[in-house]
Amino acid sequence: MRTLLLLLIITGMIYAQEQYQITLDEKTGRQMIVGQCTRDAFLDTAFVWWYNSNYEMYEPDKDFISKIKSELTDIHITIVMATWCGDTRREVPRFLKILDQINFPENNYSLICVDRKRKGLQDEVDDLDIQLVPTFIFYEGENEIGRIIETPQTTLEEDFYSVISPGKEN
Repeated sequence: MRTLLLLLIITGMIYAQEQYQITLDEKTGRQMIVGQCTRDAFLDTAFVWWYNSNYEMYEPDKDFISKIKSELTDIHITIVMATWCGDTRREVPRFLKILDQINFPENNYSLICVDRKRKGLQDEVDDLDIQLVPTFIFYEGENEIGRIIETPQTTLEEDFYSVISPGKEN
């Protein structure tokens, strides 16, 4: 009985983290992800080419990485993205590299992929007012504290720092 209960709990945790589908983009005929996923979804051959190249080639500014690390508190980030979008293909792997370099916990961010109508698999993004992708939404506790929308104003790490440290000089 304990084994069955443990199996159900583990299955529920996995299902809760990855609720996505790979579908065809009607515009291009290429595969796209829709729904909530983890970065493991990008290991699929349809996505790995852009994910790995943008992740590996990006070199975050070490000074801003240190500044971000020193300012992190109770931050959660929701990343709304689209695998069909060129800005997403460039910015999301770079952003995830920044998260890796600051040792940001995986359970403190979520990835939600949308279709061309900016809709998720269910209602994951309905209340988020997503106009452009990618959109990086920062929360402190339950409160939204800022966004990076589509492309950064300066660099991803500078904009990240500006969101979590309002009013501080870069």
